[in-house]
Amino acid sequence: MSSALLTLALAGPCLARASANFNWESTKHFIAFGDSYTYVQGTHGYPNFSFIGDYLPGQFAFTPEDLLSNKIVQNFSGTAEGGPNWVEYLTGCGLEEGLTSPETCKLQLWDFAFAGADISLEFTPLHHNWTVPLVNQTQQFLTYAQPVLTKQKSFNLDQTLVAIWIGINDIGDSSKYNVSFPNFYELLWNTVFTESVQPLYHAGYKHFLFVNLPPLDRTPGNVISDNPLPNKTMIGWFNNEIERHSTTFGAAHPEVKSMVFDATSFLNHVLDNPSEYDIRNTTGYCPGYTDPDVVVDPGKYGCIPIDEYFWFNTGHMTSHVHSLLAPQVDKFLKNQSSL
Repeated sequence: MSSALLTLALAGPCLARASANFNWESTKHFIAFGDSYTYVQGTHGYPNFSFIGDYLPGQFAFTPEDLLSNKIVQNFSGTAEGGPNWVEYLTGCGLEEGLTSPETCKLQLWDFAFAGADISLEFTPLHHNWTVPLVNQTQQFLTYAQPVLTKQKSFNLDQTLVAIWIGINDIGDSSKYNVSFPNFYELLWNTVFTESVQPLYHAGYKHFLFVNLPPLDRTPGNVISDNPLPNKTMIGWFNNEIERHSTTFGAAHPEVKSMVFDATSFLNHVLDNPSEYDIRNTTGYCPGYTDPDVVVDPGKYGCIPIDEYFWFNTGHMTSHVHSLLAPQVDKFLKNQSSL
């Protein structure tokens, strides 16, 4: 691949309409939805799963006081990566060890992603009875958080970016279903846009960032499998639907900035060139990843330093890989601001 083509691949595909007044550097609020790749722990969240609330009876709703007193927890279990994840690196919010109020951040991170989430219960079952699917995350936000945040003096819809990274569980959970692929992925993304994106748009949000899939065909389990699921073809089909729906949505709403960041290409590049990123192991993970002291004493578990692994466990990337991903997203968003 030529250096020019590689630069384009790492920057991600340009799928936005040049219409909305999107400026990444002036963005003040970052609202995130998704699954464990995006979730951050909150003091009012379900432990190891969410920033605020869950799907159990009486736990879905929250008060304005609950939201504004909630804090991002940064510790070993504060994300699914053993450290900060991409949204924390990208916004700089919640990076410090301990507790951080989103309101104290220059770029406020309000994260409603839920670990283990799929798109909708209509297509795949809940991982746990407390799991909040994507379509319900956006419902929860619009019902309980939106009225609170819009009262902030600093809140401006034109300076707000909505980010959605979803599908990691959906493609894994459905890989063995007896359904028609890629038509099933089309149904999933129709639902994302009908039940999540459109309601957010009608609430006044016009700047949307979608992230396509990580290289799930290259997880530790899949690299040793004769029949990896999901496979590269399935990931391509799924990503095509993200791109198609984003492009269609942007074309239908000229005032919208709808963007897709190509995480697949960048993360495959990291896997193909690990030494460039100080990574020594791309096919396995440390068996002691569940213990906090693995970060300071990996040798206790027969491991190299955790930051030298690509994979944190069977399906999640290390915090180090998230730290590599975030600058690429930042660069992409700056490029999109000039279009």
